[in-house]
Amino acid sequence: MESGERVDHSPHSTLEYPKKEVGFISRDVRINREIRAREVRVIDSEGKQLGILPLVEALRAAANADLDLVEVSPKSEPPVCRIMDFGKFKYQQSKKAHDAKKKQAVVHLKEVKFRSKTEEHDLEFKLRHIERFLKEGNKTKVTIIFRGREITHSELGKQMMGRIAEQAKEWGKIEQPAKFEGRNYVMILAPLPSQKTP
Repeated sequence: MESGERVDHSPHSTLEYPKKEVGFISRDVRINREIRAREVRVIDSEGKQLGILPLVEALRAAANADLDLVEVSPKSEPPVCRIMDFGKFKYQQSKKAHDAKKKQAVVHLKEVKFRSKTEEHDLEFKLRHIERFLKEGNKTKVTIIFRGREITHSELGKQMMGRIAEQAKEWGKIEQPAKFEGRNYVMILAPLPSQKTP
């Protein structure tokens, strides 16, 4: 080697490479100086195989491209590293995850409360709420509340719940049959697939 030049192949070489500070790096992904292997299989930013290189040379290749060296397959022998803009990569991954989450159907649990002595007009009004919630694709919790001594006439609440369940058949199905939760009588309805709005 000319002029007494020495190349340090140690993974802890003082070789300069782009010092891109990337926060919140996933624990199972190592980049640049975090990579521990002495040799790595390198893929460049265009997807071309550069072969197995000493870590210092792989870091130099990343530095020449003004990019990061990212360990993408740490369990391979030797580990596989890719030259890329890690900050941009993390942003794109985050955006993809965000877009996928937005596309997921969101089902809310709505609640409609009744009293055991709810009058006919209020009952019909609240049934329309249940119909709307189910047609919008939301699950609906139907709760009949017993106050004070009303609990001694729980059969009235059971009759009302039976009527609600019967009328709701057009828009939904019973996901959780009616049962007592403390002093409340509760049933959960789920929308019918044919009723869900796009």
